[in-house]
Amino acid sequence: MSAVRPPEILFLCVHNAGRSQMAAAFARSLGGDQVIVYSAGSDPEDALNESVIRAMNEIGLDISEESPRRLTDEIGQQADVIVTMGCGDSCPVYLGKRYLDWELEDPKGKDLATVRRIRDDIRNRVVHLIEEVLR
Repeated sequence: MSAVRPPEILFLCVHNAGRSQMAAAFARSLGGDQVIVYSAGSDPEDALNESVIRAMNEIGLDISEESPRRLTDEIGQQADVIVTMGCGDSCPVYLGKRYLDWELEDPKGKDLATVRRIRDDIRNRVVHLIEEVLR
């Protein structure tokens, strides 16, 4: 009997400093070893958004050791599901992949209350995505 490969999810935005990092942290927390999770950006920042780190710490998810990563074709080709967040035309398209485009406000430059609202919206979306891919 062969082992079933866990679904691979890529959360993709331009800077990989906020939305995609939050989504990846939620997916790792909720999906455990049943999913493989990546986050990347088409034009990554140098560091994560401090308000995003703080908002995630408030709910017990420490992402302070994460850093923005550039999207590679290898990651794009491996992913079963690619969730884009505000990429527009700046994120490449990989044929044969399932895409979801989540219209989410960018937390960059926003106050903590706004970042919390974005965080909670992302969490709700990730809960549904994880339930769906693990069916």
